[in-house]
Amino acid sequence: MSEANNRQVLLVEKPTGKLGPEHFRMVNGGIPEPKDGEALLRLRYLSLDAANRAWMHGATYRAAVEANTVMSGGGIAEVVASKAPGLAPGDIVFGDTGWQDYAAVPAKHLSKMPKLEPMTHLLSVYGIAGLTAYFGLLNVGKPREGETVVVSAAAGSVGSIVGQIAKIKGCRVVGIAGGKDKCHWLTSEFGFDAAVDYKDGGTYKALRSAAPNGIDVYFDNVGGDILEACLPQMNNRGRIACCGAISQYDGVPSAHGPRGVPGLIVVKRLVMQGFIVMDFMDQRDAALADLQSWVASGKLKVQEDVIDGLENAPAALIGLLAGENRGKRMIRV
Repeated sequence: MSEANNRQVLLVEKPTGKLGPEHFRMVNGGIPEPKDGEALLRLRYLSLDAANRAWMHGATYRAAVEANTVMSGGGIAEVVASKAPGLAPGDIVFGDTGWQDYAAVPAKHLSKMPKLEPMTHLLSVYGIAGLTAYFGLLNVGKPREGETVVVSAAAGSVGSIVGQIAKIKGCRVVGIAGGKDKCHWLTSEFGFDAAVDYKDGGTYKALRSAAPNGIDVYFDNVGGDILEACLPQMNNRGRIACCGAISQYDGVPSAHGPRGVPGLIVVKRLVMQGFIVMDFMDQRDAALADLQSWVASGKLKVQEDVIDGLENAPAALIGLLAGENRGKRMIRV
């Protein structure tokens, strides 16, 4: 990469249907000058997340991504120059850099990261994915030993970690994923007790046999039909942690599913709670200590899907939305 170059991937048009390569364009921009309170960053690894697609629909917990701007996204970056106290060249940070080689970002919007190898772990198990899994399961789902935990998108970056933490906590764990290979991988590699292939049809029946004693905690990454299949199988006082609704992100969002929710919630006294990981950042150090000890002891396996080249980010996000990835997908810039 030429040092005087700042490759940028623009979202040139907001998709009305499915996301495609035609919605992006790569351009060469200038390297920005950091203002007071900012640091100039060189992006090392770019995080790819289903949420990237949700941001195109409109404002969520952050502003919408607008057409003809640099595509938004978080990443691990190295400080090149700093006009902010507490940040020096060579420091490693996480922040919303966007899809570009260089970005000038206010220091108050950056998290300083520990220097550890492999650096990719800062985006997966010790990054947003691992922390989302940790807090969503433990603080929202509140599983108890011996309970049954079901997680959808179980082969993805968050789901694969949720299932393993639930096993560490002594639960019976059922993953829902797309395809026989992914399902076999969850049970053979990650120790899930059972896995249900939603592409096989008959998700409701398959779940019933995989979780014969009902579901105590459902970690929902997808919404839609799968949430509808889980709801009637929830046990009394079950907890549903709502992390995402990937089934609704790409293409025209459907109004379908789940039906019959209010009655089930009342009769079964269910707690259904949405969350975002930022809600729990005051507890991040304790969470990271747990995650690091589980990885060190081999109880928690880390699966990463690293793709080389910023130019491949659009295709990699499109593939992620189609369920191509196993574990955390990212771009090595």
